[in-house]
Amino acid sequence: MTTAAIIVAAGRGLRAGGGLAKQWRALAGQPVAGHALAAFAGMARVLVIHPDDRALAESVADGARIVEGGATRAASVRAALEALSDQGITKVLIHDAARPAVSADLIARVLTALDHAQGAAPALPVTDALWTGAEGRVTGTRDRSGLFRAQTPQGFDFDAILKAHRAHQGDAADDVEVARAAGLTVVMVPGDEANQKLTFPGDFLRAEQALQKTGARMDVRMGNGYDVHAFCEGDAVWLCGVKVPHGKALLGHSDADVGMHALTDAIYGALAAGDIGQHFPPSDPQWKGADSQIFLKHAADLARSRGFAITSADVTLVCERPKIGPHAAAMRQALAAIMGMEVDRVSVKATTSERLGFTGREEGIAALATAVLVAR
Repeated sequence: MTTAAIIVAAGRGLRAGGGLAKQWRALAGQPVAGHALAAFAGMARVLVIHPDDRALAESVADGARIVEGGATRAASVRAALEALSDQGITKVLIHDAARPAVSADLIARVLTALDHAQGAAPALPVTDALWTGAEGRVTGTRDRSGLFRAQTPQGFDFDAILKAHRAHQGDAADDVEVARAAGLTVVMVPGDEANQKLTFPGDFLRAEQALQKTGARMDVRMGNGYDVHAFCEGDAVWLCGVKVPHGKALLGHSDADVGMHALTDAIYGALAAGDIGQHFPPSDPQWKGADSQIFLKHAADLARSRGFAITSADVTLVCERPKIGPHAAAMRQALAAIMGMEVDRVSVKATTSERLGFTGREEGIAALATAVLVAR
C-alpha cells in the first residue's frame, strides 16, 4: 500500500463531557476513534495516542499501528510520519480522531486532488456573519469574504509533508499551516457538513445521526443466546460479571456465569460465528474455572474486527433466588466495561418461572440474551 492514514488521537480535550477525552467516548456503540479508524480501512493506518491511552487504543486499533504522540499536535503528527518514513508511502491523509463521520466520498475527493497537487484539504465556506466580542457584548464585525472552515483529512505528498514537519518549529493549528510554512501549495476540495469535529456534548447526538445516515451502517445483525447452569455446593454465584452471595454456587467448566455465557452466544450468533463451545471447548482443560469475561471480550473483539459495533445488549436471568435487582446496576456496568459500550446500551433484568420447572424448583439458573450489531 502506498497510501497511509494518520489518525490523531493524542489530545486531552474534555469539553465534550463524559469524563474521558472525546476520542475515547462511546458513540454508536464504540469509541469515537474507532469510527475514524474504520473510515480508512484498506490503507496503512497509524493511530497517534497519548501514552496514558494505550489500552483504549488497543481496543479499537484493528490492525492499525499505535504511536505515542508528543506535547503538541505538530509533534504528534511528526511522530506518526517518522514511523511511516521507511514504508514506501507516497500519499498520506492526516485526520482528527474527533471527526468520526468522515465519508468515503470526502476521502476520495482529497486523494483525487493529490494526483495533481502537493496538498489537498476539505473546506466549507463561512456563511454566517462574523462578530468580535468582549464581556458578552458585540464589539465589531468582520468580513467573511474568502473565509473557509477547515476540515480533515488533509492530504499530502508524503515526502513533502515529512520534510515540512521536520523543518517546522513549534505547534500549528493543522497540517495545512505546516505545509504552507514550507512553501507547499494546498488546494481546497468541498468539505462535508456531516464531517463535524466533536467539541461540545451536543455534538455527539448530531454525529450519531450522521453515522446512521450512511449506507455503511445499514447492515444490522441480531443474535440470541440461551444458557443454563445447575446449582452445586458453594456460597456465591457469578452472574454477569458480579459475584452475588448465595447459599449455592453454579456448576460449570468455567466460572459458570450463565448470563455472560448467554450474551457471548448472542454476539456469536449475530456474527454467524458458531457458539461459545466452538471457540472455547469445555473439553480443553485450559478453560477450567476460567473467568467468563475472557469469552465475552473475545466475542466483542471479534465483532469489532469484522466491522461491527455492538449497539445494544439485553440479558434476562431466570431464577427464584438470588434476587437480581440489588445487583443489576453493577452487572450492567461490568458487561459494558468488558464490551467497551456505554452502560445505557446494556440491560440486565430478571424474572421467575412462577415456581415451575427446574428454575422454579431452584435447581439452577437460566439466562436469555439478545445482542444487536450494526456495521460501522
